[in-house]
Amino acid sequence: MKILGINGSPRGKNSRTLKLVSAVLDGAKERGAETELVDIGALDIRYCLGCQVCYAEGECVQEDDLSDLWEKMMRADGIVLGSPVYINNVTAQLKTVIDRLADAIHCQMLVGKYGCAVTTAGGSGISEVLGYMNYFLNQLGAVSVGEAGTVGRDPAALDAAITKAFNLGQTLADAIQTKRHYADQESTIAERGAFFRQLIKANKEEWRHQYDFWMEKGWM
Repeated sequence: MKILGINGSPRGKNSRTLKLVSAVLDGAKERGAETELVDIGALDIRYCLGCQVCYAEGECVQEDDLSDLWEKMMRADGIVLGSPVYINNVTAQLKTVIDRLADAIHCQMLVGKYGCAVTTAGGSGISEVLGYMNYFLNQLGAVSVGEAGTVGRDPAALDAAITKAFNLGQTLADAIQTKRHYADQESTIAERGAFFRQLIKANKEEWRHQYDFWMEKGWM
């Protein structure tokens, strides 16, 4: 069982969000998971060009660190997304990763995987950002087992969030091991899958890679 933590904060070792991502991984590790942490602020990941070459060929025209990150995501059974709140949204670093994964969303490449989300905020916006990160997991086909976050600079509040994040990591590992079902999310994922199936079928001549992927999976 492998669980990948992705920290979207640009603040490196000073990141409070990093503490929550690390706590989730610690909780999962206690349940026997092999864990890895990636700080995307330290990676070279460029903006999406909107060229849609990945739809047709399955590979991005840009040669940067995204391909290695994506391989780690594909090898993982669980994914932890972390981002501080920047103007009621995720950071530019995480949003850049999200924008580059449109092909993976169309192909529902994380179906069968699990994830969760953590965030920190100076004043507000944690519900919006947690909701967005969990929405993104669902868009990829993964289900979320929950979330954790904290607002403000109170050390006690951060400690409480770290404890919640640790417990969330245990929940994530348990869900992976037992293949836990989340009926509401699975229904939503199935509906999105039906939408993408029709979209790809309608564009099968231009989006050859995506059409072939769905055919190979037996989903078309």
